Amino acid sequence: MAGAIGDSVKQLAENVKNLATSDKPPKQQGQKPQGQKKEKKKSAAPGGQDELSTPPPYFDHRIQLFEKLKAEEDAEYAKKPRKDIQVTMPDGNIRVATSYETTPGSIARDISKSLFERLVISEVDGELWDLDRPLETDCTLKLLDFDDPKGKQVFWHSSAHILGEASEKRFGCDLCIGPPISDGFYYEMSLPEGAAVQETDLEPLERIANKVIKEKQPFVRLTLSKENLLEMFKSNRYKQHIIKDKIADGTSTTVYRCGPLIDLCRGPHVPHTGRIKVMKVMRSSASYFLGDAKNDSLQRIYGVSFPDKKLMDAHLKMLEEAARRDHRRIGKDQELFFFHDMSPGSAFLLPHGMSIFNTLQSFIRSEYWTRGYTEVSSPNMYNASLWKQSGHWQHYQDDMFVLDVDKDKWGLKPMNCPGHCLLFAFTNRTYHDLPLRIAEFGVLHRNEASGALSGLTRVRRFVQDDCHIFCMQDQIGAEMANMFNFFETVYGTLGLTFKMKLSTRPDNFLGEIETWDEAEKMLTDSLNEFCKSGTSSWELNPGDGAFYGPKIDITVGDALGRDFQCATIQLDYQLPQRFNLTYITGEKTEKPAEKSADKSVAPVKPEETVVSAAEKEAAEKADEAKGIFKIKPLQPGYARPIIIHRAIYGSFERFLGILIEHFAGKWPFWLSPRQILVVPVMPSANEYVLEVQKIFREKGMHVDSDISGNTLQKKIRTGQLAQYNFIFVVGAEEMKSRTVNIRNRDDQEKQSKGELIPLDEAIEKLTKLRDSRQQVNAI
Repeated sequence: MAGAIGDSVKQLAENVKNLATSDKPPKQQGQKPQGQKKEKKKSAAPGGQDELSTPPPYFDHRIQLFEKLKAEEDAEYAKKPRKDIQVTMPDGNIRVATSYETTPGSIARDISKSLFERLVISEVDGELWDLDRPLETDCTLKLLDFDDPKGKQVFWHSSAHILGEASEKRFGCDLCIGPPISDGFYYEMSLPEGAAVQETDLEPLERIANKVIKEKQPFVRLTLSKENLLEMFKSNRYKQHIIKDKIADGTSTTVYRCGPLIDLCRGPHVPHTGRIKVMKVMRSSASYFLGDAKNDSLQRIYGVSFPDKKLMDAHLKMLEEAARRDHRRIGKDQELFFFHDMSPGSAFLLPHGMSIFNTLQSFIRSEYWTRGYTEVSSPNMYNASLWKQSGHWQHYQDDMFVLDVDKDKWGLKPMNCPGHCLLFAFTNRTYHDLPLRIAEFGVLHRNEASGALSGLTRVRRFVQDDCHIFCMQDQIGAEMANMFNFFETVYGTLGLTFKMKLSTRPDNFLGEIETWDEAEKMLTDSLNEFCKSGTSSWELNPGDGAFYGPKIDITVGDALGRDFQCATIQLDYQLPQRFNLTYITGEKTEKPAEKSADKSVAPVKPEETVVSAAEKEAAEKADEAKGIFKIKPLQPGYARPIIIHRAIYGSFERFLGILIEHFAGKWPFWLSPRQILVVPVMPSANEYVLEVQKIFREKGMHVDSDISGNTLQKKIRTGQLAQYNFIFVVGAEEMKSRTVNIRNRDDQEKQSKGELIPLDEAIEKLTKLRDSRQQVNAI
């Protein structure tokens, strides 16, 4: 299935956000649906053929039912009243069209044939819409090509259907899901007899896919009831499970057909398969149905496609460079980190990796000092009642590590915010204390699926540069401006670009809609103010906010132009209420009039039941155990703070992985764990080598020496391969003149013979280079 339950392409990606993959075939067991463990067998077209000699029997069943129901839908559609409608284009131009007849594609053709040919999809009143699907009422219309992120996702979604068709033709498999992802698409499936996809299957699949592309098979949309969906996919237990689980009784959804493939899918799609000009099947791996290790083992096949061969060539070249920069390879070569089966998803940072970690932390900490942040430390484990009060237990429990302690449920913290609420409430606060910026380099744990773990980019244990700003309503604008400046400082220093998306109210939100509207407006205004210079911009990401508040998601772009989710800003009106946080406003309030003694206790009516304080407390505790917490009314002269959640690196581990690949292991001097290597020309210079090493180490620099029996050339070559920023070569002349001969890693002209610099001058220049945090390795 390709995104059967999403309402847009974004939701298609969300459907698979937590799906697990593994390099090793997992055990086939469990429920939803479950199967017996079977020996993996080769299952593909026989005798070297690309396709099965006999098509799968479900082809005919699906097609016959589709054609019957499509004819009925077309007959009903023909009865729809045709009338003039107005279509408003992005430039404000209004085009007159005919309802249930004019399509976005026909409007594009009227504008320009070349425009129509390069289009991928349209957007009607903010909803993605097939180019050949007739318009129904007055609307706004946008025409999107591959360069638009939404267009790219639709393009890859349609390509996934082509891969699905190729897979059915080659294996006779049961398809599962096939969404677009950040760099292409994949399809999950179950092969007959539990077989695995082989490396030798990839080229035949690609040939079948290219044949499908040449046939220009149209993508045809059809709305089906739940009953007809169950009938159409009666042979596929995975589709059956999804239909029964995700589609309510009495409702309907859509399927799309291209050739013999009919797939449960909300769409939309390109007009026909011929729009996919070039496609490549990349690799395969094992996965679990719905990302749950208790479920069946499936096969996942990855692909990528483009509307132009040049784009494919550039992409493949980028992948080659990305493989060269892979942080797992560089991390091993430079002895930065490793993982062990005794604690999956938890990185061991080796001395050089820890050096980079500490430098990154010191950088943020220095900014904290100048920007008025207060650093704290909070516990790693809390009673479940805390998570229930915050709402995380109801929304996040499956992603937590839960323990039984003293006959009660406890959880390792996956985030710091509830603990920081306790810190805020520890003492009485006044408006003089606000804004209160509480920062913590906290250790967090999240129960990621074992198959989803991937080097430093997806781990279970990590450190976050977390901060929670408790402020008043009229302080939000200034705090947001400060944070945007913070991002510019940090990312600019590291040579990273960044993009911003405003994620708004999700379906499972807490609180009142009016409060959400106000919070979203505050973030919108802050973004507009920051971007008004034109050097930055932001996008809307509807429905993807946190359950307690809207957020700004920040993705950073590395040297290869790849985007990574790192930072976040979340505006939270809910946790202050759930934790009954208050501060004294300083406003004058009238003292309530004292009641006379005889009226201090209200009389109890005969039918009323007197509730004791102990009973009231017991009832409140019973409610809290269920996650029900009463919001106490504000007393005169008090107000609730607003919390701004903020991280810049996000996970230190993930950010370290991003930086390894961004710099390709060639660290700028201030971050480098191998800043200087000192080597002697001859053994008699060894004493001077050790003296130079000591002098620079006393200045806080990472300096190594090589006084081994290797040749000078081998020592220098070893230092170059280890990516030392500078290699000091010293001999008789340097000893006599108290100088060092410096070879710069990034200056090829000085590799054979460096620059002779007095020791004091070298110390001054390198100290300045380190403290300035420059990216360029030059003195």
